[in-house]
Amino acid sequence: MLDQIARLRKNVASVYLGEAAVIDRVIRCLLARGHALIEDVPGVGKTVLASSIARSIAGTFSRIQLTPDMLPADVIGVTIFDREGHRFEFRRGPIFANIVLADEINRTTPRTQTALLEAMSDGSISIDGVEHKLPPPFIVLATQNPYEFEGTYLLPENQLDRFLMRISLGYPSAEAESTLLELRPSQTVLDRLEPVLSAAEVVTLQQAVDRVKLSGAMRDYIVRYARATREHDDIEIGLSPRGSLALAHAARATAFMAGRDHVIPEDVIENITPVCAHRVFLKGGGGTLNWSAAAAALDDVLRTVGSPA
Repeated sequence: MLDQIARLRKNVASVYLGEAAVIDRVIRCLLARGHALIEDVPGVGKTVLASSIARSIAGTFSRIQLTPDMLPADVIGVTIFDREGHRFEFRRGPIFANIVLADEINRTTPRTQTALLEAMSDGSISIDGVEHKLPPPFIVLATQNPYEFEGTYLLPENQLDRFLMRISLGYPSAEAESTLLELRPSQTVLDRLEPVLSAAEVVTLQQAVDRVKLSGAMRDYIVRYARATREHDDIEIGLSPRGSLALAHAARATAFMAGRDHVIPEDVIENITPVCAHRVFLKGGGGTLNWSAAAAALDDVLRTVGSPA
């Protein structure tokens, strides 16, 4: 199974020329059945990264370019009356896909943002009292610009909590940027990118991740860390039980990608910032906006938590 992950990583890296660690984080989200929020300034490859992941999997893919005038029905679908059949018929929206790229999610209104909430949380959509299941695997890869940018709306905290990871790309290295100028991957390589995994293979990989062992000592380590965030002097609201679960899921996926059948402390530590920094609230009204300060507080918490026995 590691060769399948290697093929996926190589395929994405042929288009996205940024850090390999960023690619691995998005793959972890996929393997852990989580959703990824990719945040950074425009022009650093957020959409290219998300699109290359989607094109590397032979499943259904849809891209939603979110705008301020978009309505919830534009995302999840709408029920219309079929005059010929004399009945109401549900027309599915773009959310019904294996891989959904929600581009610039914070440029649409909170009302439309929350239309994604049930889908991301439960893997289903309810319309007119009828539940519609989404096809597995299902992952939302959302991009957003920093909240200070003109025309952006803050994501509600409960929606942020539905993202397994919040990932910042950063600028590419000088060498990668030079290669990008020559290769122009978004205009050349991306269009020719072929799938390297089927949707069924992704589901099989997800099931294998579920079987990665999380020992009692490692469960205790995650719980002690979560409880320590709730008692830290700089943190108003610490990691919730859902956050603890997310950290465990990400740690399992990290161990699996490393070829291990069990979680070690490094698997947990590796995921603390991307999994936890958007789930805690700092004192002084910082909320979830000051991501770097939250990451620093979480690192400080880590130093107070002893290693597993």
